[in-house]
Amino acid sequence: MNIGVMIESIPALLGGAGLTLRLVGLALVAGFAVAFLVALARLSRSPLLWAPAYGFVFFFRGTPLLVQIFLVYYGLSQFPAVRASSLWFILREPFWCALIAFTLNTSAYTAEIMRGAIQAVPRGQIEAAMAIGMSRLTRMRRIVLPQAIRIGLPAYGNEVILLIKASSLASTVTLLDLTGVARTISSVNYMPVELLSMAALIYLAMTFTVTRAFKLLEHAVSADRRQPPIAGGSSQKSLSVASGQAK
Repeated sequence: MNIGVMIESIPALLGGAGLTLRLVGLALVAGFAVAFLVALARLSRSPLLWAPAYGFVFFFRGTPLLVQIFLVYYGLSQFPAVRASSLWFILREPFWCALIAFTLNTSAYTAEIMRGAIQAVPRGQIEAAMAIGMSRLTRMRRIVLPQAIRIGLPAYGNEVILLIKASSLASTVTLLDLTGVARTISSVNYMPVELLSMAALIYLAMTFTVTRAFKLLEHAVSADRRQPPIAGGSSQKSLSVASGQAK
């Protein structure tokens, strides 16, 4: 293995990593907003709301992300109405097509995480809030969402990591993300092992950073559940020792 080639490729790979992070970051922000609406629709009792939301989640969780990228990038361009519309300047760009596919995919998974977390909030707390006259919006803001965030945070952290790794599929639509840069350089110097190994190390560094960030976030939101140190513990111990010596 040529270590020199790996070191020389770092600046170019980091440039591709920047595109990867930008793509993933935008997809997470947009996907979170879409997921919240889909999760609320899934929790609704109206078939006009939960049925389309269920179909959305079923489709995007049940089909491969690569197929979804191809459907957006190659499929929509097959319709003359799309090419003639004002959206064509967006749909003709691979970055926006990949972003749309990533957003829809992650929003489906995130919506199910949100729905499960909301349903995991103890029913008794919600009934108590209803008994004292809290409105539905107030119950959601003060009781349901704070606990749902704490419950769903570990699963959402896994979804973020999975999206970072799945972002390597963006290179299939000509995007020069981290994987795309590695493949492009390796096609010139014919050293795919070195380039892909260095790309794997950069992916590993990104996922490690995200893992640690979510660990710190979980620790922060669980501060009220950590037991505080017992006040006067040392003095109680000294009193017990003194009593034993007196006996």
